[in-house]
Amino acid sequence: MSLIKWNPNANPLSVRNDWDHFLTEFFGNGWEKNSNVWSPSVDISEDENAFTITADLPGISKKDINMNVKENVLTVSGNRNYEKKDKNDTYYRMERGYGQFSRSFQLPDNVTENKITANFKNGVLTVCAPKSEELKPKEIEIKVS
Repeated sequence: MSLIKWNPNANPLSVRNDWDHFLTEFFGNGWEKNSNVWSPSVDISEDENAFTITADLPGISKKDINMNVKENVLTVSGNRNYEKKDKNDTYYRMERGYGQFSRSFQLPDNVTENKITANFKNGVLTVCAPKSEELKPKEIEIKVS
C-alpha cells in the first residue's frame, strides 16, 4: 500500500486546470493584455539628503520622457513606440508593453522642488529630490560630565 500526501487545497479538476494553464501560458488567452498599457517599474529610496526614484525605461529615448512637479506631485510620463521588425513575423506572445505611460509620486513636504534633478542613462531614469535644509534632522551632541 502506498501513501499519498493529502492536499486540502487540491482541486479534483486539477488535471484539466493544469492543461488549461499550459495552453494559456503557451498561446495566451484573448483577454490577456490586448491593450498596450504598460507602466515602468520603479524603486524609491531615501537617505539623509534626498529621495531617489529610479525607473526602468528600456527602449525609450530621452526626448520621449516628460517630467513635471505640481502641488508636491512628481509626474513622469512618456511614450515607447512599437517597432515591428518584419511584417512576415508571426508573434505568439507579446508581453513587452508599448504606448504611453504615466507615473505620479506624492513628494514629502520636506523636498525642495526647484532643486529636483534627473539623469537618464542606458534606459534608466534617476530622479533625485533633495530634502530642504531646515527640515533635515539635526544631531545634537550630548556631553557627559
